[in-house]
Amino acid sequence: MTFSVPLTVRSYELDALGHVNQAVYHQYAEHARSEFLLAAGLRPDKMLAARVGTVVLETTIKYRRELRGGDRITVSCGIVWGTGKTFRIQQEIVRTDGTLSAEIAVIGGLLDLDARRLLDDPAGRLRGLATEPGLLGG
Repeated sequence: MTFSVPLTVRSYELDALGHVNQAVYHQYAEHARSEFLLAAGLRPDKMLAARVGTVVLETTIKYRRELRGGDRITVSCGIVWGTGKTFRIQQEIVRTDGTLSAEIAVIGGLLDLDARRLLDDPAGRLRGLATEPGLLGG
């Protein structure tokens, strides 16, 4: 993984059983992806000016170990570029003791905001807009 964000599980994110609600894992992953894009220099205003936006097409989560209130975690992101219009983002949620809590696999694309169609070569286009293209991987 190329990038990670630290978080602490908050009490209002817990379900009736005292562990993190399954929908919150999606929020953790989305937060890390947003921070990842910001770190690469892909700010929302810059993306809008270029008339492009990243989109999530599919998300799969494998829950490995539960999280509880107060747990400190890191949420990581890494992009796997393909040759088509889509790319994969691999993410992990890991407690600071090293316990893997969840694995998240996202299929994403780069959307032309005017034509409402996925663009070819999302890697090249995003690297061209990024101020830190090296963060986006090879």
